Amino acid sequence: MTFKKFIFQLHKILGLATGLVVFIVAITGCCWAFKEEIESLYNDYKKVEPQDKPILTPTQAKDFAKAVLPNHHIHGTLFKKADDAIEVIFYDAEPEFYQSVFLNPYSGEVIQVDDHMSGFFAFILKGHMRLWLPKAIGEQVVAASILIFILIIISGFILWIPKKRKNLKQRLKFDWKKTTRWKRKNFDLHTVIGFYICFFALILAFTGSVISYNWLKYVVYVSAGGDKVPAFIIPKNNSETTKNDSIKPMDYLIVKLMKESPDAESFELHYPTNDEESIYVEVSNSKGLYYDSDYRFFDQNTLEEIETPAIYGKYKDAKFADKILRMNYDIHIGAIGGIAGKILAFLISLLTATLPVTGVLLWYGRNYKKNKSKV
Repeated sequence: MTFKKFIFQLHKILGLATGLVVFIVAITGCCWAFKEEIESLYNDYKKVEPQDKPILTPTQAKDFAKAVLPNHHIHGTLFKKADDAIEVIFYDAEPEFYQSVFLNPYSGEVIQVDDHMSGFFAFILKGHMRLWLPKAIGEQVVAASILIFILIIISGFILWIPKKRKNLKQRLKFDWKKTTRWKRKNFDLHTVIGFYICFFALILAFTGSVISYNWLKYVVYVSAGGDKVPAFIIPKNNSETTKNDSIKPMDYLIVKLMKESPDAESFELHYPTNDEESIYVEVSNSKGLYYDSDYRFFDQNTLEEIETPAIYGKYKDAKFADKILRMNYDIHIGAIGGIAGKILAFLISLLTATLPVTGVLLWYGRNYKKNKSKV
């Protein structure tokens, strides 16, 4: 067997084995691209009338939200601008529960409760991440299939390279005539589209694999020269635990941070899970982006800022390798390029979804049609 025949067999077998998964992941990724823009059309309830009075403290927001969902764990509380509602986020891993309580930041009035596990985009995300299967099974199937898809892209590019230079032009454009048969058109759709999107599809697949596999994240980080811990670590307090429950330094923290960073988009405060854990606040500096957020940690007794040994700290302190990992998700969804990046991610995902379809039709035409002709 020649090298190209081996690559062809590999490409065919891997493509048939993962085609359905790649199609679902690509289509759902395409639908997810403009989630924020679409949701902004009908989320007016998140806006309030600004008032000349103090906003709720983190403790008050927690108490008001707990009255609505008393039996669930609060993941964090999101504070935005003066005209934005406060969002208290509830999340439980088992059984999975993910809802938000929106509060008036001045009165504590409950505006709305959102269930993030239901609705169109929740359905899309479950399909994208786990094919609507149980989490433990579906996530592994998707992760393995996308890792294999990287091999499919590489093998496809090798097969695309023509033996003779004069045939290169034929591989770069659709040269259809009235007499061109559907089999040839399908071949061109698979090869020409595959060539033009292979680079971008490879980026989306690789960044998705980095999200799925911690070992790959570690390999990428070390290869880029990273010297920190490529994980999220919440450091412990520096001071001893105080027993005075009447004093809650945490309640002064958000106002303090808002004065320090008046241009920040939001401040997401995470309550310590025990007496030793520090307070963690994610400061979002850009709308629709995650990589340049500041992850800050404060002693829950003194509000002294604590440094983390991990890559998720202040963005200004991030080195090249840290930035690569922090940008991974924004690259994956196209947000790194703004609206143009999202349009590109949308188109690449949509065109990627066509490749398993045209590939299966090629396989069917070469096998079943041929066998039928022989009979």
